[in-house]
Amino acid sequence: MRLAIIASLLISLACSSGSESKVPPVAADAPPPPAQANKTTPFDADRAFGHVKAQVDLGPRPAGSPAIERTREYISNELKSYGLKVSYDEFSPRTPNGKVTMKNVIAELPGESTDIIVLASHYDTKPYKEFKFVGANDGGSSTGTLLEIARVLKAQGQRKYTYQFAFFDGEEAFCEGWSDCLDGNDHTYGSRHMVDRLRASGDIRKVKAMILLDMMGDKDLTIPREESSTGWLVDVIWGMAAELGHQKEFPSRTFAVGDDDHMPFIRGGIPAVDIIDFEYGVGREDNRYWHTKEDTLDKLSPRSLKIVGDVLILSLTRIEAQIR
Repeated sequence: MRLAIIASLLISLACSSGSESKVPPVAADAPPPPAQANKTTPFDADRAFGHVKAQVDLGPRPAGSPAIERTREYISNELKSYGLKVSYDEFSPRTPNGKVTMKNVIAELPGESTDIIVLASHYDTKPYKEFKFVGANDGGSSTGTLLEIARVLKAQGQRKYTYQFAFFDGEEAFCEGWSDCLDGNDHTYGSRHMVDRLRASGDIRKVKAMILLDMMGDKDLTIPREESSTGWLVDVIWGMAAELGHQKEFPSRTFAVGDDDHMPFIRGGIPAVDIIDFEYGVGREDNRYWHTKEDTLDKLSPRSLKIVGDVLILSLTRIEAQIR
């Protein structure tokens, strides 16, 4: 045993002598060091998942329904319990079902600056008559995650920018297809209304970035870079995901979602990004559970909510630093 120890010491001394390091360079694509890979936040996965379950327990929640009223009350009560000021933006757009009263729920966390970063989710579900659609992932997962992000940010205290947590009503189309009715405008009612209101008031110039959460609770979480999103926001968020060791969940490949609640902001000149898993199924590019009766709680994982929550919360300081 002693001889083995002495031999080991001699080898160590021999390797440490000389002017040049014998340690090989780290490869550019090497995984992040363990300390960074294990970095986390106070985001509570079980709390977030509990919010998703509470929504699913209310059943289908299409715009204008009694169930969405109860969902709105649940969201509002949670936000108020964190100490956030909550407001409601009511509007009645024309839809294929006539005028429908909708309400965006907005909570505000004042910052050092009155300039705004919007974090958003939609909380309605697509209306179906053929089956019971509870939208565990599509509407539920992002709303539950955003509620928990709001709690964490409020507990952490004032930030550089003012944050608005926007819960959009009326994201889903009333018709079967996204563009089947109203000249392709039967969707994103809440986000379009918010941008119109910001433009009319002149406050649109104060909104410096918008981050959208949508469909990110899948057990097999896969969120590629969404092509229509603003490049620098994508780089910051996916770069943080890589540093935290979540390259599998946030792959560098790209895809195009087409349209979502981030697009009215982009069209309004506001940098925006869509964090969305549009591979809600068994394998890559398999979206079999989307808009079906199979979009249920058993397909989701608290771990997925935690990954997205941690990545986004830890990205915010870098996002703030990029804003001019």
